[in-house]
Amino acid sequence: MTLLLDTHVWLWAVEAPDKLGRRTKALLLKSGNDRLVSAISALEIARLCLDEMIIFSISPKTWIECSARDLHLQHVEVSYAIATEAYSLPDPFHRDPVDRVLVATARSYQATLLTADERILAYNHVKTGDCRS
Repeated sequence: MTLLLDTHVWLWAVEAPDKLGRRTKALLLKSGNDRLVSAISALEIARLCLDEMIIFSISPKTWIECSARDLHLQHVEVSYAIATEAYSLPDPFHRDPVDRVLVATARSYQATLLTADERILAYNHVKTGDCRS
């Protein structure tokens, strides 16, 4: 199974694993699963650090590198195809550019997007998993 972690799922997996459900924890630990994170999530984490909305004991760059290594995450770039798909999604979808890129990435990689975001979970045009379960 290919999993794409929403930004908050990546953060929770390291900083607050109790927020993740048992099923999600099992999916993240299963060796046969591919675990992806988008470059847009790294950008979002860096912005949250800059705005002091999250504070790590290490630099954001080091946190991103170490957590990706420890969780066996594969980084996915925001390609031209993903960028254009983000604004070509079927049916109405909200305007948040990060959510659009994450949904487009999941669709492009045929991945299950792990999230707690109700708007994404309700969107019928991407495979999702509620990370709280």
